[in-house]
Amino acid sequence: MKKRPTTLIIGAGGVGRVVAHKCVQNKETFGRIVLASRTLAKCEQIRDELPKGAIEIDTLDADEVRNVVDIIEKYDADIVINVALPYQDLTIMDACIATKTDYLDTANYEHPDEAKFEYKLQWERDAAFKEAGVMALLGSGFDPGATNVFCAYAQKHYFDEIHYIDILDCNAGDHGYPFATNFNPEINLREVSANGRYWENGKWIETKPMEIKMVWDYPEVGPKESYLLYHEEMESLVKHIKGLKRIRFFMTFGESYLKHMEVLQNVGMLGIEPVKHKDCEIIPIEFLKTLLPDPATLGERTKGKTNIGIVAEGIKDGKKRKIYIYQVSDHEKCYAEVKSQAVSYTTGVPAMIGAKLMLEKKWYKPGVWNMEQFDPDAFMKEMNTQGLPWKVLELQ
Repeated sequence: MKKRPTTLIIGAGGVGRVVAHKCVQNKETFGRIVLASRTLAKCEQIRDELPKGAIEIDTLDADEVRNVVDIIEKYDADIVINVALPYQDLTIMDACIATKTDYLDTANYEHPDEAKFEYKLQWERDAAFKEAGVMALLGSGFDPGATNVFCAYAQKHYFDEIHYIDILDCNAGDHGYPFATNFNPEINLREVSANGRYWENGKWIETKPMEIKMVWDYPEVGPKESYLLYHEEMESLVKHIKGLKRIRFFMTFGESYLKHMEVLQNVGMLGIEPVKHKDCEIIPIEFLKTLLPDPATLGERTKGKTNIGIVAEGIKDGKKRKIYIYQVSDHEKCYAEVKSQAVSYTTGVPAMIGAKLMLEKKWYKPGVWNMEQFDPDAFMKEMNTQGLPWKVLELQ
């Protein structure tokens, strides 16, 4: 008899909550579901939201390879869905190599002591995953994740060559706080306060934070000021989208958010180096994190919508073409379904979909892979049935 699969979810924040709920909704694929985190109370809260016996919970320290190996072996996991901190990607990947276990994450590795994120150290593990005969799928969130798949879908169905891509991320939700972040404050604020970058004509061009902006009219949301940032999916897309001449990433921010962030940066509260405070050392951004609302608690009070998509321009049958593929989610509807706001929902659902396709062997090759390297059709179909319906508009 075929063994029922065991799915290990590492991380019990807002995205972990969504992944747990959606895996339970697809239990015939995910089988035995285990949720593990450093903080057992967070796991208990998620477990108690679900039908009795739907998931099991445990604790682990994801900073230690041995600890992750032990929990994988304890439950004989078939796949690890990593929705912990990006700082922990490498230890979890190494544990998966050691135990010959499939791996998936939603964000690329970040060094805890450097405001930098890149795929290099994860891509370097490709040979080890191939030797172990298991697969790692990187960046199976929304952006990165679904946006990569949108690009692959556009390349497959709409273009002979894509020349220009703009990735557009709008969160028009209102949680009522003067200032809060919709996911881990450390990750969010480091990402937003860093220099921007975009790729054009074969090279990376660096910009000052928030230096470049445009107004985009987001369907079901309206016109919003959108700012150019560097975002990790561009690093892999420039390798895999043929004919690409330029790719950029834009995200919306409200005036209050930008004002607070500017002040915090000016007074040093976004610093990642230790500073002396009385008789102890503190890292400013970690201290700030303790003062801000926990993103996992924002769901019940957040109203409004998100709109995330791509605009692609290129050539089809010798003629110019421009399309917009996007997805709109409603914060209140997401909370009603899985007790999380739409930012967590739009990350957690693609994580579940990616893992589902891996377990079903619809997407499966040993090694380390990015989302756009697989046939996009199966993923796009799952998005429509799992709560993330998308649309395509012709813009020319």
